[in-house]
Amino acid sequence: MDEQRRTVDDVPSPDFSPVSRQPLSDTVFTQLRDAVVDGRYGPGEFLPPERELAQAFAVNRHAVREAVKRLQQAGFVRVVHGGGTEVRGVRRTARRDLLGHLARSPGEQAERLVRDGLEMRRCVGVEAARLAAQRADASARARIAAAAQALVARDGDPSRHGDRTFWAEVVDASDNLAFRLAFNSLIDAVDAQPELMAVLLEADRYDAQPHVELARAIGDRDADRATQVAHVLLSQALTALERLPRRRPPRSA
Repeated sequence: MDEQRRTVDDVPSPDFSPVSRQPLSDTVFTQLRDAVVDGRYGPGEFLPPERELAQAFAVNRHAVREAVKRLQQAGFVRVVHGGGTEVRGVRRTARRDLLGHLARSPGEQAERLVRDGLEMRRCVGVEAARLAAQRADASARARIAAAAQALVARDGDPSRHGDRTFWAEVVDASDNLAFRLAFNSLIDAVDAQPELMAVLLEADRYDAQPHVELARAIGDRDADRATQVAHVLLSQALTALERLPRRRPPRSA
């Protein structure tokens, strides 16, 4: 049986931590965002009134107002004139920057997003490589080749993110703006969990040879070969993820 949807008048008292560091609105935004992401406030429910949020966070109402404005811009909520702030179904309404928000949220959502993001990375990268082989002009092919050679010259030092530069050239050469926007979102999500991603992307960052092979396939306009090499290259992180020890849920007392 469906649960009766809560309204702005009957939501429970908010349980948030007082804000202690500047900027206040950023911290308020982060806690409210996490409350929406982890389901404490579900789609169709209302956030507590501005006055109550200001008291819970121990901040002024301006900070709350600014945080709610950012939530609205990101697609998490909508402000109902005279009726409060309603939570939206972020899967249907949020924009591409949702990936970065989810990656910075604690708990199971962020853990699952790692797998989802890597699968998206592979899909976008494989298709971008295929299109690059078909569409890249001589200048773009030269930049891709140079990026691959830079990985070779780097001699195993991943600190400069040469693989990121390489893939940025491939995605740009695909001449697909949607792919570039997706790439930007994936970069934001990767940067949100640097230690974990350093483990998962180790093979990508240290092994230059597949990048050289992909650059060669794109340079030869061999779309089938580019697709095959890109799929193998971008599957390495998913394989590394599968090999990580599974986190066990805590035992009940």
